[in-house]
Amino acid sequence: MAETTDLLDAGERLGAEELRQVQLDRLRAQLRHAYTNVPFYRDSFDKAGVHPDGCRSLADLARFPFTTKADLREHYPYGMFAVPRERIRRIHASSGTTGRPTVVGYTDNDLSMWGDVVARSIRAAGGRPGDTVHVAYGYGLFTGGLGAHYGAERLGCTVIPASGGMTARQVQLIQDLKPGIIMVTPSYMLTLLDEFERQGVDPRSTSLRVGIFGAEPWTEGMRREIEERFAIDAVDIYGLSEVIGPGVAQECVETKDGLHVHEDHFYPEIVDPLTGEVLPDGERGELVFTSLTKEAMPVIRYRTRDLTRLLPGTARTFRRMEKITGRSDDMVILRGVNLFPTQIEEIVLRTPGVAPHFQLRLTREGRLDALTVRAEARPDAAAGTRQDAARSIAAAVKDGIGVSVAVEIVEPESLERSVGKIRRIVDLRPS
Repeated sequence: MAETTDLLDAGERLGAEELRQVQLDRLRAQLRHAYTNVPFYRDSFDKAGVHPDGCRSLADLARFPFTTKADLREHYPYGMFAVPRERIRRIHASSGTTGRPTVVGYTDNDLSMWGDVVARSIRAAGGRPGDTVHVAYGYGLFTGGLGAHYGAERLGCTVIPASGGMTARQVQLIQDLKPGIIMVTPSYMLTLLDEFERQGVDPRSTSLRVGIFGAEPWTEGMRREIEERFAIDAVDIYGLSEVIGPGVAQECVETKDGLHVHEDHFYPEIVDPLTGEVLPDGERGELVFTSLTKEAMPVIRYRTRDLTRLLPGTARTFRRMEKITGRSDDMVILRGVNLFPTQIEEIVLRTPGVAPHFQLRLTREGRLDALTVRAEARPDAAAGTRQDAARSIAAAVKDGIGVSVAVEIVEPESLERSVGKIRRIVDLRPS
């Protein structure tokens, strides 16, 4: 631990009281920046009867209004920017598959800060200067690829910008270029795993020692599968484009007990998803972030829809958030029962003959909603094994979650993927 402590940057060395003072100073400056330069925030603060000068403690933030993804889409493309366009050095955006994309801008200072927090994240995961990092997140408007890329370079690593896709070639690159670290979505890591085995290569024989996985929720069961079959340490990274991209929080390889939030740049709250009431540390609810140091696009109390809880720090002074296991907008209410995709994932992972790739399809039969679990078979699974797997999954969902579902075991690699991720929920119900 002494070696790790020596590597921490100034922000990570802050004591609890110092951190709170830094947060308050930066919060007050960020509120003034947003109020002065973003008409949306000026209007929403005025309507709520609050003003930046009224923020005298961190607790006062709870009086300020939330920002939602709908707000960002309503002000598409540049209405949330707080600096002149000529100061914008890069633009990223969400996919926009469910409506207008959300557009995010970065100044030179924003890009520098982003590189710093991703470098900090890679170091917390066990990376060191001189390591070779294979980046298999998608490059482009998606923040994953370029965010990981520049953070790894900031740390002093060699970067292989593989991006997503061309799975067979990625396996070859990993064998030839011998990276020690891979940054990728967990579901695509499992696709790479299948490709290693298809090529007759033992995944445990590679040079990889650390996998940094993000961009989608994943479970402890998936961690165990990846670690056992690859012989690596699998750690979680968290971020979202609206806040900065990857690097908002990171799991430390020493403890693997949740993600330490980089609280000197991003202030977290947990709120009741229905009432918006701020919940104390330790209670589970919806994660809300306020940026503390962003220039181009400050975000004030942004509702992530991710469900988690805040806990005391362990490997770092910063508070931890538990692994994200679901989103409030991913919750399926099926015949009165609340269900999350991660609950299905746990069942799929322990079912023989089935790969950890699945999708939930919602349909309507008469006046009732119905759910079909579509899971990919492992390439070597026999027809009888697939039938047994379907029955086993249906029974486990009924027994463990309390709802009846249909189960289809489909061909390997047949489920739709986007930027290395599988679309977990497909809603086919009539509007």
